[in-house]
Amino acid sequence: MKFNPTPLPGVIEIELDVYRDPRGYFLESYHQKKYADAGIPGPFVQDNISRSNKGTLRGLHAQLSHPQGKLVHVMTGDIWDVAVDIRPESPTYKKWHGVTLSAQKATQLYIPAGFAHGFCVLSDVAEVSYKCTDLYDPANELHLLWNDPDIGNRWPMKDPLLSAKDAAGIRLRDIKTKLVKSPS
Repeated sequence: MKFNPTPLPGVIEIELDVYRDPRGYFLESYHQKKYADAGIPGPFVQDNISRSNKGTLRGLHAQLSHPQGKLVHVMTGDIWDVAVDIRPESPTYKKWHGVTLSAQKATQLYIPAGFAHGFCVLSDVAEVSYKCTDLYDPANELHLLWNDPDIGNRWPMKDPLLSAKDAAGIRLRDIKTKLVKSPS
């Protein structure tokens, strides 16, 4: 297992060890001690799974008063996964990092609390699992505009399939004063 830092401190790309043989494969998708040693603290309190068709874009999502860290793992297919720093006091505020996550390559992305997250589906279908460090709280959900020009993140598609909430996302500048400060 390899834990690779990214240009955004705390966002970590993980390359999993996959053991293949004629029967199929085996991999360890999470090991608390190994992940904690690599700077991924947990604890994880909720697991989610989504299945999406090609062209779907989910995001950019966060929670205002209960920010979640997320460990994203692709079980089937390929996605373009994006983390955006939405901590106003951070030196990397509004910076983003994107990476292709693939079931075939067995890669993950850890996104700390204080970041927005989104992904788009590159393959015909993608099944994505993500562990969260806080419980989902619908009263605090935040849907940022997927193509907010102030963030400037680039997606590998122009006209994605969006939920109504994602299509009506708001710009980061319009909620800056509501964002939770990171723990010191």
